[in-house]
Formats: sequence, C-alpha cells, structure tokens
Amino acid sequence: MTTVLKRDVLPLKSEQDVVLARQAVRKVAIEQGFGIVDQTKIVTAASELGRNTLIHGGGGEMVIETLLDGARRGVRATFTDRGKGIADIAKALKDGFTTGSGMGLGLGGSKRLVDHFEIRSAPGEGTCITIARWK
Repeated sequence: MTTVLKRDVLPLKSEQDVVLARQAVRKVAIEQGFGIVDQTKIVTAASELGRNTLIHGGGGEMVIETLLDGARRGVRATFTDRGKGIADIAKALKDGFTTGSGMGLGLGGSKRLVDHFEIRSAPGEGTCITIARWK
C-alpha cells in the first residue's frame, strides 16, 4: 500500500513557477535517495509537463508527493490545468505530434522517462497528468 509522506502544491502561472516546480521535484528526488540519472528523468518529465500546463493549459498547478510503498520510495507529481483539453490523447502521445513549434516529443517522451504515467483530458475540461518514479 502506498503511503504519501509529504505533499506540496505549487502554482504554475509563470515561467518562474515552472523553474520552482522543477527544483521542488529535484529536491524530493534527492531526499528519496534517487541517483543522478533517476533525478534527471523525473525532473525532465516534470519540466516538460509543467511547461505544457503553462503554455497549452493556460496555467494550473503541480502537486508533488513523497511516497513510500513497502521498501520502495517514490516521487509523484500531478499537473492540472483548466485549459482547452486534449481531443485525441493517443495522437498527442505519438512522437512528432505538436500543437506548437516544438519537436513533438513532450508527452510521449515524458511517459518514457517515468514508471507511471496517467493522463485524463477532454475538450473543454482541461488536463490532469500524473507521473511517478520509484527507487
């Protein structure tokens, strides 16, 4: 059974907030004893999703949680916005799909960097993405 040891909520309303969110994820990953590679993976995914929350979702929030499940330690981050939502999630997860000027590796790339990736979105209802990485 997974226990949440600590939970913080951070706004994502500016580029500075995305930087602070990225720093918060790194801090929790370090506290959980993650090595540099695992830190980089969860921070990279969180950075991409935080930026998406800001740019495509018009801002929102990130909930960062420190997890314990038996002997496993983990980090979970949930990104929520009230933007226009994603009409076709499967298409959005494919490499090369973009609604902006990027390379289209964001959602799919983020998914590959973590152990758990869950997305809920619908047009007009915003988007909620939860990621987790375990040590």
